[in-house]
Amino acid sequence: MAIKFGRPLEARTRFVPIEAEAPAEDATRLDLPSRPRRNRRAEWARRLVRETVLTTDDLIWPLFLTDGKDARVPIASMPGVERLSVDQAVRAAERAAKLAIPCIALFPHTDPALRDPHGSEALNPDNLVCRAIRAIKKEVPEVGVLCDVALDPFTSHGHDGLLRDGVILNDETVAVLAKQALVQAQAGCDIIAPSDMMDGRVGAIRGALDKAGYFDVQIMAYSAKYASAFYGPFRDAIGSSATLTGDKRTYQMDPANSDEALREAELDIAEGADMLMVKPGLPYLDILRRIKDAFGMPTFAYQVSGEYSMIVAAAQNGWVDGDKAMMESLIAFKRAGADGVLTYFAPQVAEKLKK
Repeated sequence: MAIKFGRPLEARTRFVPIEAEAPAEDATRLDLPSRPRRNRRAEWARRLVRETVLTTDDLIWPLFLTDGKDARVPIASMPGVERLSVDQAVRAAERAAKLAIPCIALFPHTDPALRDPHGSEALNPDNLVCRAIRAIKKEVPEVGVLCDVALDPFTSHGHDGLLRDGVILNDETVAVLAKQALVQAQAGCDIIAPSDMMDGRVGAIRGALDKAGYFDVQIMAYSAKYASAFYGPFRDAIGSSATLTGDKRTYQMDPANSDEALREAELDIAEGADMLMVKPGLPYLDILRRIKDAFGMPTFAYQVSGEYSMIVAAAQNGWVDGDKAMMESLIAFKRAGADGVLTYFAPQVAEKLKK
């Protein structure tokens, strides 16, 4: 201890104790009992509270068919999508099985020489679709096969029904569609999907299938199919864009209508539909939600060719992240109430989910 003049230094020095200062309150701190971001702070937390989950069980993969052998024909307006010969369609079905995709949908590109005003080739039990059904069910029976019922791939005028004096005939078309559905069921089709939008066609098809003993063949009705601008690449794929005369607004729905979609779905259910579909997809999520809420039926959305091509084109130009846009679009369908989605992205999505 230091000593000066006999007195301790501390005794003559007044030390004032300094108390620790309390930290100043952060003026920007909000008094929030609820902070939703807590559930987003980590990947494991986001997974834990996730409301909507996309799996391979939600996917239906549409395939385009063409004549020939070992043929894969690129579709210019749908980058990454090809028309497949029957043997290649079987390979695609095998890929679907490996990826746990439960169902594929078949759409034919019919030889123009086989098209006529009546869509007669649709009733040929050995047409392109029927040959593909038989080959796929023989080699990959565990994969479901969905077949479109409509006449546009087979008519020389490109319409879904019979045409007379510029008018699409409803009842006469329905009679042909019932026969077309029966031909597909005989070939081994699991799900008949009438996309024509003729009045009464679901009931007629159900009656024809049941009368022939095909009680277990399902019907997925295109209940709300709109007269949309998003079908262009699909029409290129099946070859009807060059032949279509006029438009399809007298039988496909007006894009401005919503209540009408509920009426269409109600009629299809009453006529025996097992599943319902909304087409197109993303521009009609409100319709999807309304139908699912109203009826609680298995309800599907079709992410149509135009939707697919827009995402792919934007990704190729570097405008969006293609994989992220693809996944986000499909989650949107699930969030809106879809039990499944028909999408050309199906194999890419399944590969991504598998990883």
